[in-house]
Amino acid sequence: MKCPFCGADETAVADTRLNEDGDVVRRRRRCNACDKRFTTYERAEIQLPQVVKKNGLRTEFSRGKLRASLELALRKRPVSIESVDAAVTDIEERLLAAGEREVTTQQIGELVIRELKKLDKVAYIRFASVYRNFEDVDAFSRAIREVSPASETK
Repeated sequence: MKCPFCGADETAVADTRLNEDGDVVRRRRRCNACDKRFTTYERAEIQLPQVVKKNGLRTEFSRGKLRASLELALRKRPVSIESVDAAVTDIEERLLAAGEREVTTQQIGELVIRELKKLDKVAYIRFASVYRNFEDVDAFSRAIREVSPASETK
């Protein structure tokens, strides 16, 4: 592991710990050349499916883009970062469990909508209005009725 401070190739591991879930290894390292310390994280690299866009182009799945979509819908909403992280992880796990080599943006969008519906009703409506391309007020009304407390008790 190269030192991020001086670029030396020789570093030593000073401490190794697992996170709570046991899926990430945190290592404290010390550079043999400059004696500075830094932390590295190791996680298993899992091959997520390729994303097929509406225009047919294929691209790598991006956790960052997924997270950005959720954060945009949840902007100024009272949802914790931990909840967003859990939603992103849940979507990734669902994609992996499906075992497909390719997934469409529509499939990802549906997974995002499900997570937003659980996290925050307003964010769900925001995302759904763009994702489902609401054309008129009636479409908004139907979506709002779908998540309103009165419809949940029926």
